[in-house]
Amino acid sequence: MIRMRTADEPASLSAAHGRRALFTQNASLYEDPTRFWGHGDTHRIYIIIDLKSFYASVECVERGLDPMTAKLVVADPSRGEGTICLAVSPALKKLGVRNRSRVYEIPKTIDYITAPPQMAHYEACSAEIYAVYLQYFSADDIHVYSCDEAFIDVTDYLDLYGMTPRQLGVEVMNAVLDRTGIRSSCGIGTNLYLAKIALDITAKKSPDFIGILDEDRYRELLWDHRPITDFWMIARGKSRRLASMGLMTMHDISRAAMLNDDLLYKAFGVDAEILIDHSFGVETVTMKDIKGYRPKGRSLSQGQVLLRDYTYEEAEVVIKEMTDQLCLQMAEKHVVTDTLSFFVSYSHDFRDQDGLPAFYTGGTVHAAHMTASDEVWRPKVDSAYLRTTRRDAPVRRIGLSCPIREAGSVGYQFSLFDESGELSPDPEAALRKQDADMQLQSSVLSLKSRYGKNAVLKGTNLLRAGTMMERNCQIGGHKAGTTDRCLAEKLERDGRGS
Repeated sequence: MIRMRTADEPASLSAAHGRRALFTQNASLYEDPTRFWGHGDTHRIYIIIDLKSFYASVECVERGLDPMTAKLVVADPSRGEGTICLAVSPALKKLGVRNRSRVYEIPKTIDYITAPPQMAHYEACSAEIYAVYLQYFSADDIHVYSCDEAFIDVTDYLDLYGMTPRQLGVEVMNAVLDRTGIRSSCGIGTNLYLAKIALDITAKKSPDFIGILDEDRYRELLWDHRPITDFWMIARGKSRRLASMGLMTMHDISRAAMLNDDLLYKAFGVDAEILIDHSFGVETVTMKDIKGYRPKGRSLSQGQVLLRDYTYEEAEVVIKEMTDQLCLQMAEKHVVTDTLSFFVSYSHDFRDQDGLPAFYTGGTVHAAHMTASDEVWRPKVDSAYLRTTRRDAPVRRIGLSCPIREAGSVGYQFSLFDESGELSPDPEAALRKQDADMQLQSSVLSLKSRYGKNAVLKGTNLLRAGTMMERNCQIGGHKAGTTDRCLAEKLERDGRGS
């Protein structure tokens, strides 16, 4: 576990810390463009803290290494050299190793350490760092953007701490460094968008890892910045569409908007409004808006990329497992659905006899009433899978999703017909069956909560094609860092042990 300051160590803003020399607040060394911010201004002021190469930094600290100089990759060696590097230390990035690259893409001339993922440990470390933020700010002013990034509205804290936004950003960076040994970078802006852009673009080139932007500095420094994909929310597809319109920079977009914004709305729909605002450095969403947001609809999903080509029959095992898991998710969250959709995606290497690739297939199934019962959904999904999935193409991806509603917000609709459409001699029997299914799911969830996710299994989970036992030991599709004897025995039987 990452070292945290003990309870008897000072936590005040004026406390002296051994690592403070790494981030200076000496005004004679750095200009502080934020020194007049927050005093009579009408806009809010935000900072965003990004933990540098978070997963790799955690692994370096665990090994007593300096995260900035050690050459370390977080990757699962059991998946072979084709596996993705979840994180690359800054020292390797300087040598040209890209984040999210494949292991085989790392030059053989570089000596580096490989660290298997420990996703559960990283989550715990992220929670500990969030606790650092809470010592300075209210949870109402913090938006956790990801496990290694957090937005903070610091407007109302500047007078409280007697600091400029830059000084307060440095203070938080130092607090994280002192307690964990992990370095961070910081973006400071007069709105959420500018803070994020300051982090993503300008902080990388700053000697103190701090970027600062208001609307004037944004237009001065970044209006003509390329590539445009460096900007938040502009990926390759959107950049290609912009390029086809002759728009290569944010300055180009702002000029096009002033001349004729209808062209942008025609090309990007409602997203054009966001694109135009961002081209001027404007963002209307505030922290209050984020905290007050409530989605109109909710959904759940299951998805996985298979580690090898699966046959039609093997993939059927996986989709059954995923349906079971989705139903358990609904039961755990006390939600139900009457619609479930799935898709099956095939290997990129496959070509049929005409030389054509296999496009994804899938379908949507419905139930007569809102339910989370696997006894209802499993045969429906399996039937649709058998009906729609290609038998000649190897499967590589499977996904399921469903819109959900609170179980207590819906009643049971009695029907004269059963799920298959046949006349039911006893409509009340279906209600009793649903209650029994709910009680069974509740018992399964209770056992899994107490003894682990692999404490209760179905026979299909033990088949070689089954992936659920492995996924129960993962977070986000990567190793959680936990061990499971039952899983180890299964991998050994399957010949997949590392």
